[in-house]
Amino acid sequence: MKTYKNLYPKVYNLKNLTLAYKKARKGKTKKIYVKEFEENLAYNLKVLHDELKNQTYQPKPLETFILRDPKTRKISKSDFRDRIIHHALIKVLEPIFNKTFIYDSHANRKKHGTLLAIQRFEKFMRKVSKNGKINGWFNNNQVKGYCLKADIKHYFQEVDHKILLKILKKKIVDEKVIWLIKRILVSEKRDMRIYINKKGIPLGNLTSQFFANVYLNELDYFIKHKLKAKYYLRYVDDFVILHSSKSQVRIWKQKINLFLKENLKLKLHPDKSRIISLSRGIDFVGFRNFYYFKLLRKRNIKNMLNKIKKLKKGNISYNKFIESFQGWKAYANWANTHSLINKLILNFFNYK
Repeated sequence: MKTYKNLYPKVYNLKNLTLAYKKARKGKTKKIYVKEFEENLAYNLKVLHDELKNQTYQPKPLETFILRDPKTRKISKSDFRDRIIHHALIKVLEPIFNKTFIYDSHANRKKHGTLLAIQRFEKFMRKVSKNGKINGWFNNNQVKGYCLKADIKHYFQEVDHKILLKILKKKIVDEKVIWLIKRILVSEKRDMRIYINKKGIPLGNLTSQFFANVYLNELDYFIKHKLKAKYYLRYVDDFVILHSSKSQVRIWKQKINLFLKENLKLKLHPDKSRIISLSRGIDFVGFRNFYYFKLLRKRNIKNMLNKIKKLKKGNISYNKFIESFQGWKAYANWANTHSLINKLILNFFNYK
């Protein structure tokens, strides 16, 4: 296995920090904290450079808030200067680990995402069901095949730091990079010794998204290379496995649960991990996917209806709503939602 050393100077390189700053400010140029940082940009970047180089860098405490969309989630946001460090680190590490990720790991990766995940899922359904053929004949009334639709319980809260560091060290032998990763992992604490036996990575950080993929890459390899599951897709901690045999999927589910418990100290969510017939439709990455069509999940529709209500009450601006609606409409167009979109547009124009 190829390992990498002497990476740390690339992280604190001023050119890398400048590029990281530009990525961190993207879409946030009007924020006060960005403007304050930019008032003395060269100096602030040089300070970050020196802190990293001298290993005196200490992240600021995370800002935590609760998001209900619709389930309650605790989101932790790092200070802007710390987000620059996150981008600088990931810019160096991502090319190394991205080469090790399986093709069908689709979250937080360039040239991947929800739409490619949906396209791959549709392709897998056709393969498993033999394009709707039963005994050599097309049958539009029945779709054969099964899907393990799985979710890992409290994933971000349960990521074990010692296991994560062990995985990272398989590729990264630069101790200073590992030092920086430890600093980030315990950014809400001041005592570096706390990281031992600690678990959990905060939702909202760029580094957490990257670490999440690195951690579950172990599961990806187990499913693809040990279980030999051909039709497998993962998006963050949600994954699906398709197969023509229900009993085979049931066996895989048991083995996956055991692997998660013994190797990653995780477990499948007992209520959200089920074996479902493909004919019933599978909820995955925001859509309910049937063989011949797909629908938006009710939660996505409800969210947009709530935004229209907020617009009518004056709780959000017209421009902000239009920006949100256009993004939602582009996403919704991938489903069979023509009538629904027209209905929502009519609802919107009634406001006007």
